Amino acid sequence: MKPLTLCVLALALSSTAVRADGSHAVHQKGAIKSPADKTRTASFDILAAHVHRDGRTVTFHMTTNGVAGADKPTPVGQLGGAPVLSYVWPTSLDPATVGFEGKTGILALAATSHPDFDDTPLYDEDGDGNPANDGTKWHSHWVVLTPTQACGEGALGVRDIPEGTSPEMPATWPGLPIFIDSPGFTPLFDGPEVKITVVFANDDAITGASYDGVTSALTVNANIHAPLLCVTDVFDVASGDLSLPGKVN
Repeated sequence: MKPLTLCVLALALSSTAVRADGSHAVHQKGAIKSPADKTRTASFDILAAHVHRDGRTVTFHMTTNGVAGADKPTPVGQLGGAPVLSYVWPTSLDPATVGFEGKTGILALAATSHPDFDDTPLYDEDGDGNPANDGTKWHSHWVVLTPTQACGEGALGVRDIPEGTSPEMPATWPGLPIFIDSPGFTPLFDGPEVKITVVFANDDAITGASYDGVTSALTVNANIHAPLLCVTDVFDVASGDLSLPGKVN
């Protein structure tokens, strides 16, 4: 594990067999492929990342060297210091594409799990009638990432919303003081693969977009805000250098 540093940012700005039908990202044409690394936790060791589209509908895939989603954070019992594990697709898309204030950082799609809090107030992922107890369940977010000195030297964080400001947010923003959206797109897990299918309002906005694949850990600041959520570890980067070589096709 290693911190995601600004030098990396500058370059961008048990194992399960793959099914014989080749549906996993590792066999997709144009996929970003990554060699297996036995020193990494298998469920976060990326073998491939792939994105494909059908008009405004876009599916983000990631294939791992283990069972994707098998490992979840150990709860700490409070929001301050709470751990988050994630599968992330950083993109070249402007944050305005999904409703954030434009030109505010790196727009990334993520599948996350964090048992100490629930940030999807509109959705009841486990179907028990309580929409506020589902943080452990893997769920999707759009986030805007920026270099955040308060997270550590050269580290990234989810962009904060300074007190007293009201930047543009998506309609499904969960009300946290950070650039995060809880759109309700369900991550689907199938052995080594995780995928999320999303729909964009304008297919022209995604034409020519580039992407990468990352597995990472984040941590909620003990002070809860300023910053609120920092990237604290990167387990793997599909391209190796976060150069966003994948093209939405």
